[in-house]
Amino acid sequence: MLPFIIRRFFHLIPTFIGSTLLAFIISQLVPGDFLSQKALEPNVRPETIERLRERFGLNQAWYVQYFRWMGNIAQGDLGLSFDSNQPVINLIARPIRNSMYLVILSIVMLWAVAIPLGVYSAVRQYSLGDQLVSAVSYFGLAIPNFFFAQVLILAIFLLRGYTGEWFGFNKLLLPVAQMTSTNHLNLSPIRQFLDIFWHMLMPAFVVATSGIAGFTRVLRGQMLEHLGSDFIRTARAKGLGKRSVTYKHALRPAIIPFVAGIGGLLPALIGGAGLVEIVVSWPGITPTFLEAIRQQDIYVVLGLLVISSLLLMVGNLISDLLLAVVDPRIRYG
Repeated sequence: MLPFIIRRFFHLIPTFIGSTLLAFIISQLVPGDFLSQKALEPNVRPETIERLRERFGLNQAWYVQYFRWMGNIAQGDLGLSFDSNQPVINLIARPIRNSMYLVILSIVMLWAVAIPLGVYSAVRQYSLGDQLVSAVSYFGLAIPNFFFAQVLILAIFLLRGYTGEWFGFNKLLLPVAQMTSTNHLNLSPIRQFLDIFWHMLMPAFVVATSGIAGFTRVLRGQMLEHLGSDFIRTARAKGLGKRSVTYKHALRPAIIPFVAGIGGLLPALIGGAGLVEIVVSWPGITPTFLEAIRQQDIYVVLGLLVISSLLLMVGNLISDLLLAVVDPRIRYG
């Protein structure tokens, strides 16, 4: 296993270089830069623009800028933000952490909800429960997550308006915006964690909705295929219980395609959380990314792309290792 991990690590290096090079070239094709916008301000002198252009290396050729940037990345430095003059890693650390909160909780919801629903639909094929799960799944696949977030926000506001303080029902309703309460800093550490978790439930569920719907439908099909296989009939003929046949012999091979897809799960969920973060005013990656694009703060944009690329490559490596655990036919020498 260790030699395989080492080989994969060295294979990731040219992939990382190629992705960063492509992103840097595309960023250079955009007309103008941050200092071009600054030059339009009447209170900024041309000498100041030239001095800043030389300081950030924008007066050099694009390939010189790229190798200088890659050299900084090798030292753990993603560059300086043009707008705030702060290290990019300090600027994007908090938004990445906030988005990762949503990602982790969404992944937990995805697997915790989709696997039981998919198994239930497969073992009770064409039942009323199976048809209900199918209808909800089609709804989750059809509705965009940002629109679903707006629907939930409207529903929570309507419930608050109709119930008022009826038996304290308002306190049970989930928050619809922001990441914390107004008195968050005055709470104890445990209550601060619970406050963030309470604010995170609704957007995390919205982000996971389409994944739950798709996962449930595909897992149902995989389970039905394996439940009709010869090795399942053999297991039943040997007298194995229904639970053992379903979860040990049918679910394990049925879940293999989803383990293989873990590689794209982290960056996909981060991207999927984007519009939801804007709708619920969550201080995550997407608002920071859009603001950096508007300001043409190129190193902030590239820093976020570098983090996404690393997440994708690490996710692919993790999925390969998990496949060896789930599928006994796979062995890495």
